[in-house]
This record gives sequence, C-alpha cells and structure tokens, in this order.
Amino acid sequence: MTDFSLILANLFSRKLRAILMLVAIFFAFLIFGVLAGVQNGFNNIGGSAGENRLVTINKINFTQPMPISYIERIRAVEGVARASYANWFGGYYQEGRNQIVTFAIDPEFYMDIYATDYKLSPDQRAAFLADRSGLLVGQKLAERWGWKLGDRIPLSSNIYTNKNTGKQTWDFTIVGILEPAQENADTSVAFFHHAYFNESVTFGRDTAGWIVIETADKALNTDVSKRIDAMFANSPAETATDTEKAFNQAFVGQLGNITLIVTLVVGAAFATILMIVGNTMAMAVRERTKEIGVMKTLGFPSGRIFKMVLGESLLLAMLGGLPALGVAALLLEMMRKSVGFPGLALTLDFTALGIAIMLALGLLTGIIPAWNALRLNIVTALGRQ
Repeated sequence: MTDFSLILANLFSRKLRAILMLVAIFFAFLIFGVLAGVQNGFNNIGGSAGENRLVTINKINFTQPMPISYIERIRAVEGVARASYANWFGGYYQEGRNQIVTFAIDPEFYMDIYATDYKLSPDQRAAFLADRSGLLVGQKLAERWGWKLGDRIPLSSNIYTNKNTGKQTWDFTIVGILEPAQENADTSVAFFHHAYFNESVTFGRDTAGWIVIETADKALNTDVSKRIDAMFANSPAETATDTEKAFNQAFVGQLGNITLIVTLVVGAAFATILMIVGNTMAMAVRERTKEIGVMKTLGFPSGRIFKMVLGESLLLAMLGGLPALGVAALLLEMMRKSVGFPGLALTLDFTALGIAIMLALGLLTGIIPAWNALRLNIVTALGRQ
C-alpha cells in the first residue's frame, strides 16, 4: 500500500462527490483552454504582415475615408517602394449572415505588395487585371462555397448601393483563386477592382479606406511614417501611419478587449471552483478525522499525513484539468480548420500557465485541510463524533 494508492482511495471514497468536483474543474479548464487559444489567435493577427509594410489611415479612425489622390503623393515620398489602396466592401453572399471579407483594391500594385502572402498564377493574374468585374477569391473561400474559375456570382454589400441597379449587389466573375504563400496568410478573402467599385457606388467615390505602403527597407519605416503624416498635417483628412501588424490588431481591437474578456471569464470560473473545491476538501478531511487519528496511532508521521491530504487536492486538480486542456486543444484545432484562423491554438505557454494554475488550485484548496490534519492530535481525533 503506497501513499499514492491511499491518496487515490481517499479521493474516491465518495465517488459521486469526487466525480462532480472533477467535472467542475474539467469545465473550468476547458473554458480556460478555449479562451486562451482564441486569445492566442488574436495576438497573432498580423503575423503574416510584412516587416516593411505600413498602413496609412484617416487620423480620426479607419472608418473615415481619405482622398484617393493621396496615393500619388505618398508614392513620391523618399523610402516608399510601392503604395496601393483599398476599401472595405462589407460583403456577403446570398444572405447577410454569410459574411465575406471583401476588399475593393488597386489591382496591380496591391497584388505586387502582397505577392509574399498569396500565390496566383500568371494567367490568373493577367485575367484579373484585364477584367474590371473580375474577382479573386481565397482558396478557403472557394472550398467553402464550391466556387471555381469562371463562375458568375453576386456579392452584396451591407454598406454601399450599386447606382446602376439600385440594389446593394454587384455581379462578379471568378478569374483567380489565391493560394497561401505562407502559413499565416488568410485565404478567406476576396478582392475586386477599385475602379469597378468607384464607378458604381452612390457615395464615397474617389476615396480610399486605407493605403498600404511597402518601404524600401524596414529600417525606414519610422522615417517614412513621419514624412507621410507630416505631409497631410492640417489638411481636411489628416493621416496616421503605422505598421501593418499594428493596424491589423487595432482593427480586431474594435471587437473588444479580448484579454479582459478572457481574464474575467476565467477568473470568475476559478473563483467559483476554488470555493467549491476548497469547501468540499475541508468537508472530506473533517469526515475522515477518526481515520487520521487511527493513522497517527499506527505511526504515520504528521508530515506524511500533511503531504497525503495536500497531494489529494493536487491530484484532484490535475485529474480534472489536464484532460480539459487536451479537449480544448482538439476543439481549437477543429475551429482553426473550419474558420481558417491560423493562430487559433493552445500554445505551450498557455499550456504551462494552465498547469501552473492547476497546481495553484490544488495548493490553495488543500493547504488549510492539510494543515488542520497536521495539527490534529490523536485524542481529539478519536474522540470527535
């Protein structure tokens, strides 16, 4: 009979209670694992951003447009290798719930800048440049909807109206399918000609939502940013220029403070579990007072009993938490494949944090019952009803 077998026997002496505690801990760490994976996904947004790519937006915020004429002035700035522009289309397919990340772009320069992110055959690139109503769709998007080259599809906007039809729908021909050139590249996107967009919208003509800049060297990023913003200072549409990664994260930040949400949800779950498990452990040790007295009578040192009671709470935390992190990792992998969110994963850092929290949970819930067992004298233990 080893100490571990005694700990295991004590833990499951009341099977229903032990199972309920394990289930509570399991779901707490499952929540932690999934939210940590989502947090990691948001932290890695912009991971495919080029180190020498900048984004210029309206200084008020990225929802306010800038004159499209800014592009030529920016291209003339020292240190700028290429510059292009785009507008958010607010697209969806067939129904409003079928959101499609769609951009109206300056085709040639935009595809040159993002050549490191997306692979496109020369024939498809030429077809896109030649067809103003042509549409480039990402590989994941094409697989999701079963689209193929030559398909004629309608995309609607929840922002703009097509002045030629009086509706919020534009017709496109799929002329190219974008494949990822690197692991973090998002292929759940669609691109079409800004000229097609510009000539048919009822408002917002001759404006750009943002301008993408490729600098000659990443060391020039800061100087180029300052020059661009100084150029448009005191104009009707002042600008703010930052790295592409910072822009992408700020864009997602509009959804809310994900870190705060994770902290609050996980914190509330663990506070609840801490109280439940702590109270239950104290009750379990109290129920075994006579058993502890008998063990001390048989010669078990108080320190050994202390370790066994503390080990029981640690084992409980690990048995509930480790499987939960495993299930969370599997769920995140499934979510990543279905939605195409590259960073959606439970990393080693978050796994280590989860294990550290399990140990802390076990220590916090077990230390008081273990201390009480340590101090318990034989006469009191055997005489307690």
